[in-house]
Amino acid sequence: MILPCPGWYCGRVPLPNGTLSACGSCPRGFRRNDTTFICEPCTDSPTFYDWLYLGFMVLLVQILHWFFIDMVSMRRSFKKDVLILHLTALVEVAVSGLLAVLFTHPFGEFHVRNCRVRSLADWYTLVHNPAPNYEKRVHCTQEAVYPLYTLVFIFYALTLVVMLLIRPWVCRKYLPRQSKMSIYAAMYYIPILVVVHALIGGLLYYAFPILVVILSVISCAYHFALKINQSIPSLIITTVVDPRNVVILVGHWCLHAYGLISITQLSDPTFHSLLLLLVPLPAFFYIFTARFTDPTIFT
Repeated sequence: MILPCPGWYCGRVPLPNGTLSACGSCPRGFRRNDTTFICEPCTDSPTFYDWLYLGFMVLLVQILHWFFIDMVSMRRSFKKDVLILHLTALVEVAVSGLLAVLFTHPFGEFHVRNCRVRSLADWYTLVHNPAPNYEKRVHCTQEAVYPLYTLVFIFYALTLVVMLLIRPWVCRKYLPRQSKMSIYAAMYYIPILVVVHALIGGLLYYAFPILVVILSVISCAYHFALKINQSIPSLIITTVVDPRNVVILVGHWCLHAYGLISITQLSDPTFHSLLLLLVPLPAFFYIFTARFTDPTIFT
C-alpha cells in the first residue's frame, strides 16, 4: 500500500530497486498523480491558450525592441536604416523563439510536452511546501506548469545572446551613434522582464488577455493625442497619408485582435470571429470624439 504524500505537489519517484522514494518534489517534466502519489511524466500538449500566453511573452519583447529603436533613431518617418534595424529585431526575436522551442524537451523538435495548468497555485509551488503536523517541512518545490515557466526564461536569455551577436554589427553600419542605445536599453528591460516573470508569471498567465486589450487601447489613444491638430479631417488625413502612422495603427489593431482572441479563445468561431470587426472601434471612437475633449471649448 502506498502511503499518501502531504500537500498538493509532493510525490514519490520509482527507484531502480523497484521501491519508491520518500515524498518529495517531482523531477522536471513530471507531476504527481493525485491517485497513486507517484510522479509521472507530463504528456499533455500545450493548449491554444498556452500558445497565446507564450506568444504574448514574445510580443512583449518584440514591441519593446521596436519602441526603443524608434525612440533612439529620432526619425518621424520610415527610412532605410531604421527599417533595417526593425527587421533585425524581428529576426532576433524569431530566431530566439524557435531556438527556445528546440531546446525544450523533446530536444531538437518543434513539439512541446507540458504539464497542464490547473490553478494559479501551480505557478507558485514554493509557497505550498507542506509541514505535516506543523513539524518538519517537506520541500516539494517544482515546475508544476512545465515548461511554461522555464521556457520564457530560456527565451529571454536567448533573446539577449542573439541580440548581442547580431545587432552590434548592424548598428555599426546603420545609425551607429543612435542605434547602439537600443542595445543598452535592451540590456536593462530584458532583465527586468525576467524578474517580472519570476514574480508574477502566474498572474500574467491569467491576466494577459485583458492587459493586451487595455494597454493597446491606451497606447492607440496616446498615439493620436500626440497630434497637434485634433480635428477629425486632420486625424484621418495624417493617419492615412503617412506610412509610419498607418503601420502604427495597424499594429495597434493587431494587438486589439490578439487580445480579443486570447479572451474568447475562439471557442465559438463564428461569433467570436465577428467580434474582430470591433477591432478598429477604439481608433474611430477617438477620432470622432476628440473635439469634445478640447479644453478650449469650455473657456
